[in-house]
Amino acid sequence: MASIPLLDQLALVALVAVGVTALLARLRWPTTAGLLAAGALVGPYGLGWAHSVETIEVLAEMGVVLLLFSIGLEFSLARLKDILRQVAVGGLLQVALTTGVTIALAGSLGLAWSKAILLGFVMALSSTAIVLRALSDRRELDAPHGRFIVGTLLFQDLCVVPMVLVIPLLAGGTAQGSSLAPWTELAWVLGRAALLVTGTVVASRLVIPRLLSFVDGSRSREVFLLAILGLCTGAAWLTAQFQLSLALGAFLAGMMVAETEHGHRALGEILPLRDAFVSLFFVSLGMLFEPAMLMREPLLVGGLLLAFLMGKGILATLAAVVMRFPSRVAWLAGVGLAQFGEFGFVLIRVAQEEGVVTKAETAPWLAAGILSMVLTPLLARLAPHITAGERLLSGLERLMGARGIDEMAESQTPLADHVIVVGMGLAGRLTTQALQASHIPVVVLELNSDRVKAGRATGLPVYYADATSPEALDHAGLPRARMVVLLMNDLQAAQRVIASIRRFAPTVPIVMRTRFLLEREPLLRLGAQDVVAEEVEGAVEVIARVLRWVGVPRTLIGNRVQAIRTGAHPARRLGTGPLKTDFDEAPTDEDLQLIPARVEEGSRLVGKSVDHLLQRTGQNLRLVACRRDGTLMLDLPEDHRFRAGDLAYLVGPREALALGRQVFAGS
Repeated sequence: MASIPLLDQLALVALVAVGVTALLARLRWPTTAGLLAAGALVGPYGLGWAHSVETIEVLAEMGVVLLLFSIGLEFSLARLKDILRQVAVGGLLQVALTTGVTIALAGSLGLAWSKAILLGFVMALSSTAIVLRALSDRRELDAPHGRFIVGTLLFQDLCVVPMVLVIPLLAGGTAQGSSLAPWTELAWVLGRAALLVTGTVVASRLVIPRLLSFVDGSRSREVFLLAILGLCTGAAWLTAQFQLSLALGAFLAGMMVAETEHGHRALGEILPLRDAFVSLFFVSLGMLFEPAMLMREPLLVGGLLLAFLMGKGILATLAAVVMRFPSRVAWLAGVGLAQFGEFGFVLIRVAQEEGVVTKAETAPWLAAGILSMVLTPLLARLAPHITAGERLLSGLERLMGARGIDEMAESQTPLADHVIVVGMGLAGRLTTQALQASHIPVVVLELNSDRVKAGRATGLPVYYADATSPEALDHAGLPRARMVVLLMNDLQAAQRVIASIRRFAPTVPIVMRTRFLLEREPLLRLGAQDVVAEEVEGAVEVIARVLRWVGVPRTLIGNRVQAIRTGAHPARRLGTGPLKTDFDEAPTDEDLQLIPARVEEGSRLVGKSVDHLLQRTGQNLRLVACRRDGTLMLDLPEDHRFRAGDLAYLVGPREALALGRQVFAGS
């Protein structure tokens, strides 16, 4: 049998990538860095084992498409609306600042203005694939800095098209294949982009739900997966016909599917394919790295690397501060956006085709850019533990007025014996409402300005503040607080809040949540009094409902739940269930149960007596009570007859109760 073209290359690349990544993982290097290193090793500038680089890059492009499609599945139109401010304002600030400063510095250093503008474009773009992967792995997509980063990345992706169209102007020409004037072509493409987004909204409401429901009717997993792949690749192809980026089309397709009831299933089906192709994408990027460039131009590559990591990071941080984000959010956002972007390769290739730059001129840019991509996962892991950047930003933060909690200190009398809630998501809102209903004073600290506005509109005492700041906690009256409730998505930030509270108010109790049980004990050792593990409480709720559905008595359910919680949270959890009664102390016979049964309209029991029921089920069943028209009747007469709508309470062993259910269910 003839060999399949490219199969040997893919097998070789996969084996080397697995080996290098597994080896570096033992040194605690992120997976992305290992894949980039593997690409550099087998690429044409390394050992030269991979000969079909162009074909591998085509397959790798599918990785970007699937990645953006899966991100779109997690960002429905409603969720995109929540970060609209970050997309429009934050993205514009970051791109404009980075591009402008880069052009000014490059021009002052003697670089031709056409090349300086191109470098500004390249410097403004960050790596969507690497950054979103890191945020997703660290569960920080919904954290304040994660929302700012995602919004900025989306704006950058939208900027790729006008940047590509401007590049021919730098060479004094027009866009390839176009007879229109350059600026007319740019306006026409932006109009097509607006038309495409409008079509996405319409399709997500009218077409896609019906299409997926029709496909789901086949009851075939294979057909459903093919339909999802068809939507993803079809949308990417359509945007390419509109002269827009493939990634933008895939992202819009993901949002369309996310608006349907099939969004979660689609995400589960696409994840294995996405991970495989994205891994291939990172390997293909590594193949472009030229190690010899470090020897030929060490100062130039080093300077460009510092420009990506420090210069670009500082400008992104300033953009976040201008939007009045606290210092911690701005610092993490700057680190997250400080690298070369995959769409920078697209711009460089277009510029080479148009004659704006040569391959030799851009080689140092690519070397420094790929190094910044390798270092990004490491820096993202270290950034939450580095506080020097936050301290440097504290003065600028106060100048921009980022801490809305200050206004409480100026406009209200000091609170005392109150509860401080950190985080205004669903859990924070429900907790605040419960405290207010119990007439307990409460103050809420939140970093999402949209949530602050929404909370204040409903009368909730929520303030824009960074709870990791001791000053913000002091303004919230921490020394006089009854307790602090931490409901944050950022685990590292929560740990810092605990440390600050223990330093300034060691006796104030802390109740908090965390996602996994393994995180609970370290938080308790750090100083939290009670930590709720979401995976445990979610399992408890599911178990309680399952047992209730299969007919287990409530007392036994309570015992099972208590045993599970005791095993997961030994000697730590306070009783939060229903108040105990004397009945809870009584011994429970698993064979004796109490169940409710309703007499439905048309049932054979309508008009029948209790004796009729006992004759049908045997003498082991007892009717102990009956609820009729909202009234509970305990002392039932011997001639009691059932009516439609009665709710009868039956006691007996399992077998008799099962027979009783059949009698009540019969018509």
